[in-house]
Amino acid sequence: MALVGSLVNRITRGGTIIVAPLNLGGSLDMLPNAIALAELAVEKQATTILMPVAARRQLSDLGDDVWTRLAIEFYKDASDAVFKALVE
Repeated sequence: MALVGSLVNRITRGGTIIVAPLNLGGSLDMLPNAIALAELAVEKQATTILMPVAARRQLSDLGDDVWTRLAIEFYKDASDAVFKALVE
């Protein structure tokens, strides 16, 4: 994210965590435990977490306190994640 940001002369958003199991072919795999990642992001005092859109079903059991303390954004592919992580 930082490399692409420097190439397009934009900075990454502060307090943002980006999660995805990216494989060597460049495609995204499923997250093993999206709820644990969201809770860890809150514990580490992140304000935003970017997750693949396929992980949204796993978040149905996420606690209300995590939903209120963390902005969860979704992306469809790696390039979408990059540009969502950069400051406009």
